[in-house]
Amino acid sequence: MQRRDFLRTAALATAGAAVMGTAAACGKKEDNTPKPYKVGGVARMKLSWERYELKLAHVFTVASYSRTATPDIQVKIEYDGYTGYGEASMPPYLGQTYESVEAFLAKVNLEQFSDPFQIDDILTYVDSLSEGDAAAKAAVDIALHDLVGKLIGLPWWRIWGLNAAKAPNTTFTIGIDTPEVVLEKTKECADKFNILKVKVGLDNDYEMIETIRKVTDLPIAVDANQGWKDRNKALEEIFWLKEHGIVMVEQPMPKEQLDDIAWLTERSPLPIYADEGIQRLKDIPRIKGAYNGINIKLMKCTGMREAWKMANYARAEGMDVMVGCMTETSCAVTAAAQLSPVVDFADLDGNLLIANDRFKGMVVEKGKITLPDAPGLGLELL
Repeated sequence: MQRRDFLRTAALATAGAAVMGTAAACGKKEDNTPKPYKVGGVARMKLSWERYELKLAHVFTVASYSRTATPDIQVKIEYDGYTGYGEASMPPYLGQTYESVEAFLAKVNLEQFSDPFQIDDILTYVDSLSEGDAAAKAAVDIALHDLVGKLIGLPWWRIWGLNAAKAPNTTFTIGIDTPEVVLEKTKECADKFNILKVKVGLDNDYEMIETIRKVTDLPIAVDANQGWKDRNKALEEIFWLKEHGIVMVEQPMPKEQLDDIAWLTERSPLPIYADEGIQRLKDIPRIKGAYNGINIKLMKCTGMREAWKMANYARAEGMDVMVGCMTETSCAVTAAAQLSPVVDFADLDGNLLIANDRFKGMVVEKGKITLPDAPGLGLELL
């Protein structure tokens, strides 16, 4: 490649996680044969989608509901022989449905953009189409990142300048259930993971932890899903939890009780992370000081572009960072995992909780996240 051609190569903007420019980049076709790639000509992006239902391997219960399946929409963006994959997962509390996601996707016109490398312009346009629809926006964002990574020929953790070896252990989630079921679930996973995540927030919290402690002494993160209402009782329970090997607490109280959460965080012996209390980048200034850290989820923040910005902003404000997921296939989980080398905690087990994953991507080896070293998200369609 001539030096003048090299200087025309698309620049990668690290702070904004955007790839800028309309120039040549080295990429791979779907058959993994290395080929030079140049943006231009008459190629246009084509967006398509289909409904999918994620079937849970076990009944999943949190403080506010139970479910055995999660609605999901699988998305593709095709461009000049390349395909990027994305998805929108819709757990009940997000308030999104098949119909709402499809209605949003029907408004998205990617054919007006001739250059998929203009990620920032494209996703700013997508975000402008409605006030909400975060999961639908995330589906487009994930597919676009997968596509552009394939055009460049690199995985996103490399594009962001990260070290895959620094990817952390992921927690494995145990939902609220009877002692018998909790004991069975713990025995199934205790020798495969290095840290567990336990849902709490009802009146059997102590029983849940005591049951798990009968079979394992692994560190535990707990997620109350806004289930605790009284700050004094919450603080008392947190001190008890610390004595039983718990290492962090996620969303202990309703997000509206921000003053109570700030009071709790100031006195807690364990770090307190926001989940329902944090949605997007703009929320960080509002909750700063009330929590020790934030849990970033692609389905809430509209995807990888904003997740990367949130991680960097939170760090600049002295906050800890966690990356999480919904019940998702390996598509969205692997997208979130691209960020994992920079986080303090990772809860990326959504693909491990379903019985009908469509992809192979990020894998968990002896409890640790292992990122694929393949272009884009590094997915294989099963």
